[in-house]
Amino acid sequence: MDVSVSALRAELRQWIEAARAGEDVVITERGIPVARLSGIEAADLLSRLERDGLLTPASAPRPPARSTERSTPAAKGGVSDLVRRLRR
Repeated sequence: MDVSVSALRAELRQWIEAARAGEDVVITERGIPVARLSGIEAADLLSRLERDGLLTPASAPRPPARSTERSTPAAKGGVSDLVRRLRR
């Protein structure tokens, strides 16, 4: 649905309601599209991607995180020390 800038200014509430209802409102200036007004969906991103078929839910639960204790000297400093050694 297209709307001119002047009509958008005059009837802003109506166009916001149209976007909230799920319509994409294309704002035009002298007949040229310049912006789009669309509603914000209540569903989170992961739910939307799953619904659209772009993401598949995990088939098994995620394994628990490993312990933060490190037993080997190489792993002693963590990622920041590893990055420093690689940059040398």
